Amino acid sequence: DHKTIGTLYLATSFAFFLIGGVMALLMRAELARPGLQIISNEQYNQAFTMHGTVMLLMFATPLFAGFTNWIMPLQIGAPDVAFPRLNMLAYWLYLFGSLIAVSGFLTPQGAADFGWFAYSPLTDAIRSPGVGGDLWIMGLAFSGFGTILGSVNFITTIVCLRAPGMTMFRMPIFVWNVMLTSVLVLFAFPVLAAALLALEADRKFGAHVFDAANGGPLLWQHLFWFFGHPEVYIIAIPFFGIVTEIIPVFARKPIFGYMGLIAATIAIAGLSVTVWAHHMYVTGGVLLPFFSFMTFLIAVPTGVKFFNWIGTMWKGSVSFETPMLWVAGFLVTFLFGGLTGVILASPPMDFHVSDSYFVVAHFHYVVFGTVVFAMFAGFHFWWPKFTGKMLDERLGKITFWTLFIGFHGTFLVQHWLGAEGMPRRYADYLAADGFTALNTVSSIFSFLLGLSMLPFFYNVWKTAKYGKPVEVDDPWGYGRSLEWATSCPPPRHNFVTLPRIRSESPAFDLHHPDIARAEREAYAIGH
Repeated sequence: DHKTIGTLYLATSFAFFLIGGVMALLMRAELARPGLQIISNEQYNQAFTMHGTVMLLMFATPLFAGFTNWIMPLQIGAPDVAFPRLNMLAYWLYLFGSLIAVSGFLTPQGAADFGWFAYSPLTDAIRSPGVGGDLWIMGLAFSGFGTILGSVNFITTIVCLRAPGMTMFRMPIFVWNVMLTSVLVLFAFPVLAAALLALEADRKFGAHVFDAANGGPLLWQHLFWFFGHPEVYIIAIPFFGIVTEIIPVFARKPIFGYMGLIAATIAIAGLSVTVWAHHMYVTGGVLLPFFSFMTFLIAVPTGVKFFNWIGTMWKGSVSFETPMLWVAGFLVTFLFGGLTGVILASPPMDFHVSDSYFVVAHFHYVVFGTVVFAMFAGFHFWWPKFTGKMLDERLGKITFWTLFIGFHGTFLVQHWLGAEGMPRRYADYLAADGFTALNTVSSIFSFLLGLSMLPFFYNVWKTAKYGKPVEVDDPWGYGRSLEWATSCPPPRHNFVTLPRIRSESPAFDLHHPDIARAEREAYAIGH
């Protein structure tokens, strides 16, 4: 059943989120002061390698699969996904692949320690002899295979299992985004799998694919980033979709620029496979004007999305319930991350701050802003649909403010650290460098960020134990897409009856036929 698998994905990826968070706190604790306090250089290398791997490939990507499994079939009026058993296989591949990669910590030499992007020549058998590296490679190959299978399943479901009347341009934006994300997965993940297996052939069989003598390091960077940059959008686009589902409900008006949002998402997906070498400006081996131009270009559809999100809220009666609060946090954080991204897209700027904490700050603003804020928005928004109970509003707001302040305190100062020249991935720095004050600030706030999980857990526990069951199909009162037209939680086959689907907001048409009619008439007058 897709809902069970969705819950498994959400729970597993959240568990990995906590593991990755512990590694992050270890690193921040180490960096709070000059000198080595807590962990050794080797352990620090393992920590940042596995932190990156866990957060991207074991938390963010499967989180997309979790939300998609739960919500997408409901939104298109399907009883399940197209291939339920394949869905299960994809989950088990993800789980065991991820466990294999993390199990490197149990080996004598420890886990992989060559960075989450595994740059050659650090990854060869001489420089990284440990079995942790092999476990990392094969675990990611497994997990990536699961992701590919899941995406095939999602695309098939969206193309073949839509309810009668659910045309492509009546699907919720979230479903569109999921489909385009899945297409991107089919572009990017096979490249990663091929590169990983070639790397393993190098390590185990001496295949000489990534030898420095024949330009191997740059070959690896091209292959890896051809996966890596689409991957960033693979994690971003579904969460853009979640945000786009939530804003109309709390602005009490239909999404502004529906077709524009779809076009922007298609543009982002298409452009994302043309920008990979902007990670490689400083290698001197890429065509700077092309990749710089393409990277600037991808800001345009992203700006279109922002315009549409703001247009949806414009003159609406926006109410800041918890999901909308998280969306606001997403908008602020992601906007700032996007602005620093425009700085990094320009080669003359990038030459100075590449490989510094500026990049770390930019990356976390973009990815944390998208994934974590939108994840909590989605949790608070769909929790009644998942469990039949509403999360506590007050606790949700406490979670938001502690996390928001903790996040910005941790990463805002890292822009200055980077501009002052602190390199990333270093376990230590000198007191004479003058990095101490900002690092201390960053570390203090990072622990606040870590503490922000506690009210969330208390909230989940309290809701499960004492929460009142939701009686209505649509607890927020203004839900638009089809998942609000069935019970909370839905039955095994999702729908007892399907409403007529005559627009992109069928549940709204069902619950508020008079307002919906007025909206349609206003739209017709405007056109």
